[in-house]
Amino acid sequence: MEAPTLETERLRLRAFRASDLDAQAATMGDSEVVRHLGGHPFSREETWRKLLCAPGLWVLLGFGYWAVERKSDGAYCGQLGFADFKRDLQPSIEGTPEMGWIFAPQMHGHGYASEACAGSLLWLDAALPGREATAIISHANIASIRVAEKNGFSIREEALYRGEPILLFRRPPARS
Repeated sequence: MEAPTLETERLRLRAFRASDLDAQAATMGDSEVVRHLGGHPFSREETWRKLLCAPGLWVLLGFGYWAVERKSDGAYCGQLGFADFKRDLQPSIEGTPEMGWIFAPQMHGHGYASEACAGSLLWLDAALPGREATAIISHANIASIRVAEKNGFSIREEALYRGEPILLFRRPPARS
């Protein structure tokens, strides 16, 4: 299965392309972007390896990550989607679509993450009805907490990931 193309008012969510590497590497190499993702900027090689995982998620799980671009000019905005990374997280979220998003710094503050999140959750509700979605977010990542809350996630509990406290958000399945 390949990532389906989704469109929102301003954005297109599509499968990753090899040509996304440089824009994604610039995003993942930005220390401000990764400060809530372990704090270590990614090299171009590390970014490429992570980008290669996106198609595998779709094949193995039936859901995954999209590249997000602005429809008006095709500008690369970032990535967003669902995964099951088999995280060593307490409590466990294994088997649940875990939502995540990372947007380029120049795309922050325009509502793109919230818009893309809403569009992808509509897809999740249609493609995998009755599935809860989760998200883990650093306590200090106020912008991502706002995106999650705007899209129906609520703080359910504190969790531990790699020995560090993190917030575990859950979004209940959509009602039919």
